Formats: sequence, C-alpha cells, structure tokens
Amino acid sequence: MNNLRFNEVDPHGKDPHTPGAKLDHGKPNCALVFTGFAEALLEVARVGTYGASKYTPNGWMEVPDGIERYSSAAFRHLLARSYTDPESALPHLAHAAWNVLATLQLALKNTTPPEGITHEAW
Repeated sequence: MNNLRFNEVDPHGKDPHTPGAKLDHGKPNCALVFTGFAEALLEVARVGTYGASKYTPNGWMEVPDGIERYSSAAFRHLLARSYTDPESALPHLAHAAWNVLATLQLALKNTTPPEGITHEAW
C-alpha cells in the first residue's frame, strides 16, 4: 500500500536523466525518524515481536474493531502506574507507542482520500 504521491524533482534542478540526479525533493526524510528515535523504535519492535510470539505475526491487522481496541490499549498503557509492563517486562510507553502505530496503520488503510487529494494533504 502506497497512497503517497510526490512531485519527483531533483532538489538541485537536475534533469532526471543526468548523472547524479536524485528525485527526492519534498519527500519525507525517513532517516530523521530512524536516527532520532532509534532506541524508542527498538523498544516498539520488541513489543511487536512479543505480540507476534504471543499471538501471530501481523495477526493484529485482522482484529475486529481494531482502531477502537488498539487505541483503548494505548490509553491503558499510558495510564499504567508503573514503568514496565509486568507480563512482557517491556516499557508501558513502548506498548502504548505500538498500539498508536497499529491504530494509525489501520486508520490509514481504511481511509481513502478524495480523488485528486494526496495523503499528505488529507
């Protein structure tokens, strides 16, 4: 699934067929997320791995009423009175982040922007 549309332009104005051209002007810099949140993302990955072992890999995508249920789970983890989830021994904040990401993914998957509107504008 890739509903993102970008105007593919070289940031230095090079023709796409010129050596050294890279059509990435205006595209998200995903490295900022991976480098800026590396440790946090690793904790979220541990939560995902724990959940895949407890249930099934990516089975969360098929949970009925997933948006409501995963957002509720995120709130429960945010309201926890301890740092660590006793069942998984992972931080409640990492569980909350995973649940927010699952909610967002399901919402994006189930939302179609109107024709002619890109996801970044939607």
